[in-house]
Amino acid sequence: MQTIHSQFNLFQPIAIGCDHAGFDYKEEIVKLLRSEGFNVEDFGTTSKDSVDYPDFAHPVAEAIEKGQAAFGILLCGSGNGVAITANKHQNIRAAICWSVNVSKLARLHNDANIICIPARFVSLDLAQEMIWKFLQTEFEGGRHADRVHKIACA
Repeated sequence: MQTIHSQFNLFQPIAIGCDHAGFDYKEEIVKLLRSEGFNVEDFGTTSKDSVDYPDFAHPVAEAIEKGQAAFGILLCGSGNGVAITANKHQNIRAAICWSVNVSKLARLHNDANIICIPARFVSLDLAQEMIWKFLQTEFEGGRHADRVHKIACA
């Protein structure tokens, strides 16, 4: 994981949050990231009890907006709810990912700062692979930077 660590200040957390559908994956992902030396800020949820995804997506997005987290990971059943919620925040680019290549392109071309995972449609192993690729990939810039700068409405 040295290639990943070299790109991050390990003391700046990775923010993570989920609803009930993503709870089991979140617990495993947090354990994995911490075992690799990452500082993880877990915004919940804390059980499989039914909850509202915005209650967890907003704090993850806010942590990134305020510079309190380097990147975010959000999980829900389809990935859509958390992505829609997070993308309401200025300067947040939350990408729904369902393959390793999509997670790579989300960073490479879109400078995504939150990966959104559809826990009901991908395996835990695939979710972890997508996260590693997301964290390893640097934004390409260039023509993509011009496009990313056009995203904001303000």
